[in-house]
Amino acid sequence: YLRINVLEAQDVVTGGFVGDKVRQHVEVFAKVQVGGMMLRTKPCAMRNPTSLAWNEELVFVVAEPFEDPAVLIVEARAHPGKDEIVGRAVLPLTIFEKRLERGAVHSQWFSLEPFGHPLRRPEATFAGRVHLRACLEGAYHVMDEPTMYVSDTRPTARQLWRPPVGVLEVGVLGAQGLTPMKTADGRGTTDAYCVAKYGQKWVRTRTVVDSCSPRWNEQYTWEVYDPCTVLTLAMFDNCHLGKANAAAGNAVLRDQVMGKVRIRLSTLEMDKVYTNAHHLVVLHPSGVRKNGELCLAVRLTSVSLASVMCLYGKPLLPKMHYVQPFAIPQLDALRRQAMSIVAARLSRAEPPLRREVVEYMLDAGSHLWSMRRSKANFFRVTALLSGAASTARWLVDVCHWRNPVTTVLVHLLFVTLMCFPELILPTMFLYMALAGLWNYRRRPRRPASMDARLSCAEATHLDEIDEELDTFPTSKPNDVVRLRYDRLRSVAGRIQTVVGDVATQGERVRSLLAWRDPRATALFTALCLVAAVTLYVTPLRVVALVAGLYALRHPRFRSRMPSAAGNFFKRLPSRADTML
Repeated sequence: YLRINVLEAQDVVTGGFVGDKVRQHVEVFAKVQVGGMMLRTKPCAMRNPTSLAWNEELVFVVAEPFEDPAVLIVEARAHPGKDEIVGRAVLPLTIFEKRLERGAVHSQWFSLEPFGHPLRRPEATFAGRVHLRACLEGAYHVMDEPTMYVSDTRPTARQLWRPPVGVLEVGVLGAQGLTPMKTADGRGTTDAYCVAKYGQKWVRTRTVVDSCSPRWNEQYTWEVYDPCTVLTLAMFDNCHLGKANAAAGNAVLRDQVMGKVRIRLSTLEMDKVYTNAHHLVVLHPSGVRKNGELCLAVRLTSVSLASVMCLYGKPLLPKMHYVQPFAIPQLDALRRQAMSIVAARLSRAEPPLRREVVEYMLDAGSHLWSMRRSKANFFRVTALLSGAASTARWLVDVCHWRNPVTTVLVHLLFVTLMCFPELILPTMFLYMALAGLWNYRRRPRRPASMDARLSCAEATHLDEIDEELDTFPTSKPNDVVRLRYDRLRSVAGRIQTVVGDVATQGERVRSLLAWRDPRATALFTALCLVAAVTLYVTPLRVVALVAGLYALRHPRFRSRMPSAAGNFFKRLPSRADTML
C-alpha cells in the first residue's frame, strides 16, 4: 500500500482573479493519481491566499516495479462546476521510504509546477509547494480476494515472511462429462482449460481443443505458509480459437465460465493424496448449469507438524492490520484496485489470462447485492442456530416431563453437580471431548465441492438469477428495474423489522436503570437490593440448586400465562416511540 498524507500547501495562488484582486473563500483541494486510480481530499476554504491545510490521508495499491508515478494536482474551484488547475507535482514512487513496521514517517516538501492554464507570467516555473508525508507500507497484506477465500496472508515485504510450513501439490488430471459451450460445424464442442490460483502464483493449463473429456495430467506445486487458506481452481471455455473466433467477427469474445472449485487446505490430512472428481456448477440466465466434473489429485505435505499447530494460535493477518487497521469500505476499495492491477498484468502474460477470468477467480462481484446469496446466508444462520434450538426444545421437554426417565436423570445429574460444583467444568469438557471422538467416524473423506443446494441456486427464480448476473450499474429497462426495486423494498422491510426488534430489546435492557420509566426503574432497583442481600447471606450453591429445581418443576405446578419477569420486561420503554 502507498499511504500519502497531504498535509498543507504554501505559496499557492489560485486562478480566480477579479481585476487585480484575488477572489476570497475559494475552495481548493488536492488530487492524487496513481495509475488508473485517483483520490481527492476534501475542499479547503482558502481564506489565506498563500496557505492551505488539509491533513488528509489517501491510500493506494501499487505494484513493483513502481513504473507509474504519483501525480499530485492542486485545483481551485473558482466557479461552481468549474475547477482550475493551480499546479501539479510528479512524484516517482521510488523516492518514498518503505516502512516495515509502525513508526514515524518523515514529511517532505515538494514544489508545484504550473500546469494547463498559466497562473502568472508565461515563464513562471514555480506554483507553490506542498507538504506530504508518504511511505510504502510493506507490513500489510494486500488483499486481492475476499477474506473468506483468502489464499495468502503474508505481508508484502519479503523480509517479514516466515518460513514455509508445508508444500501443496496439485495434479490437474482432466475433466469428464463437460457440457458443450459453443457450436462448430453444426455440433457442440468445448475448448477447455483450467486456471489455478494460490497465493501470488497463478497457473494455467493448455487448452484441449474440441473435447468434452479433456486430459491435462499437469502438476503444480506451491509453498504453504498458512494452512487456513484456500486453493481456487476454475474451468473456462476458450472462445478465441480458430473457427469460433472467425464466426464471431467483430463481436467482443469472452471466455465462458464452466465452474469453480475451492479447497480449504486446513480440511486436508497431511501426506494424504486426494483423488476426486469435483462438480462444476455455474449460474446461467436459464438457471443452474452443471457442466461436468473436474478431476484433481491434491496432496498437502507438512515440513513440521509442530509449526503448523502453532499457527492456529497466531493472528491470521500481519500485525499492522490490527495495530493500524483500515476501515472496511476502504479495504473494499483497495481490493478492487489490487484486482485491477492483477488483471492488467495477467492479461499481458503468455498465454494471457483475460480480465473476465481474473474477475471470476477473485470473486469480483462478491460485494454486490444478490437475492439468492441473501437467502443462502439466511438459511446458513438458521442451520447454525438449529443446534441451539434443538437443545432448547430438549430442555423444554425435560422441564415439562415429556419423558419422565430423562427428566429424573437430569434431576440427578443437576443435584450432583450442585452438590459438587468442582465437577461442572470437568464434566463439560469431558462431554465435548467425547462428542469430538464420537464425530470422528463421520469426518469428511474428500474435499468439499460446490454445493448448489446450499447456495440456493437450484430453487431460485430465473428473474433473481438474471438480477444477480446484471451489470452494475444496471442495463435493464425501467419496468424491470421498478419491479426489482419493489421486491428489494419488501425484503429490506422485513430485515428492517427484525433489526428494529433486536434494537428494541437492547434498549429495554438499558432502560432498566435509566429512569425513563421511574416506577419500573424503582421496582428493579429495589429488587436488585433485595437480591444483593439474599445472595450475600445465602450460599451460591443453594441459590443455583433452588433455581434449577424451580425451572425443572412438574407441569402441574406451572401456569400457561407468561411469567412476571417476562411481563415486566415487555413493559419497559424503548426509543422506538420517539422515532418519526
